[in-house]
Amino acid sequence: MKKVFLVLCLLGIALPYYQLLLFIQGDGSMVQFWTEAVGSYPASMLAMDLSVAALSFLIFLIYQKVQRRINFSQFIKYVVCLFLVGFSLALPWYLYDHYDQ
Repeated sequence: MKKVFLVLCLLGIALPYYQLLLFIQGDGSMVQFWTEAVGSYPASMLAMDLSVAALSFLIFLIYQKVQRRINFSQFIKYVVCLFLVGFSLALPWYLYDHYDQ
């Protein structure tokens, strides 16, 4: 199962950044990015769904840190992944690290 989580980590980096690269190559700007991200009801729904999931995971990480189930360096690692790459990397990496526990 750990191999599955590792593959998901790699996909969580590659797939979103591939789409971002395609967007940037098409002369995309940040204003255009946000306009298109919430430009329709389906896009808004997906953006809000992902935002709530990522926020839930962030709250879970804070709880895990307060309960001393993860140390500070692990907490920082997952939070950095969450904000620099996204939920698509942070959650699989957390699951990879804690699968046997």
